[in-house]
Amino acid sequence: MNKPKVAFVCVHNSCRSQIAEALGKHLASDTYESYSAGTEAKPQINQDAVQLMNRLYGIDMEQSQHSKLLSEIPPVDIVITMGCNVKCPFLPCKYREDWGLNDPSGMDDTAFLETITLIRDKILNLRDRIQNGTL
Repeated sequence: MNKPKVAFVCVHNSCRSQIAEALGKHLASDTYESYSAGTEAKPQINQDAVQLMNRLYGIDMEQSQHSKLLSEIPPVDIVITMGCNVKCPFLPCKYREDWGLNDPSGMDDTAFLETITLIRDKILNLRDRIQNGTL
């Protein structure tokens, strides 16, 4: 059985969706393939996110990830939007949900840590729902 492909999508693909891609690969690669993309690309991943993910999980997002446009990822089965507070990017899929996460960019480490924890919990929940067939 092929693993479903999951795209984590937000406008700039520089922070929340990058964290979700990294944690998806780290915590759920046995269940689904993780990608991230946006309608606009940034020159680099949010540096606060990079530093905290490295400190918390030993993941260097800059080694294996970069800001990508929707057209740069393969067709996906599941689209997770981060909570864009604007018109979220559209990508064809079989299932879609919005996680409604606030963007911690420009905030302190506490806001980033809260966002990373929320994303981790949602990544694990998504993995469980795929594994038990409820998604």
